[in-house]
Amino acid sequence: MTTLAQFNQLKDAEDYFEFFAIPYDPHVVNINRLHILRKFSELVQLADETQDEATQLSTYRQALTQAYEVFTTSSGVEQKLFKVFQDKPHDVVMLSDITLES
Repeated sequence: MTTLAQFNQLKDAEDYFEFFAIPYDPHVVNINRLHILRKFSELVQLADETQDEATQLSTYRQALTQAYEVFTTSSGVEQKLFKVFQDKPHDVVMLSDITLES
């Protein structure tokens, strides 16, 4: 049986997948490791922490599965989870920002 105490000791993405017995493609995890963990973190923050331990762990398992599945069909650039992807550069003019004057 798994516990929240054991969950809180996990460090690597692979540890999370093994803890929850979720099958995964190591290639997908290697390429998207930080993105998967970031999405997982976002989903876990939405979880109701007043649930009992078993329900909370089940919710975390679902969150990890969902985070992983996002990156089997998408990329980190497409998901834009990190600040670097959300900030608009100050010294770049996008073509979409250019208008024609008549």
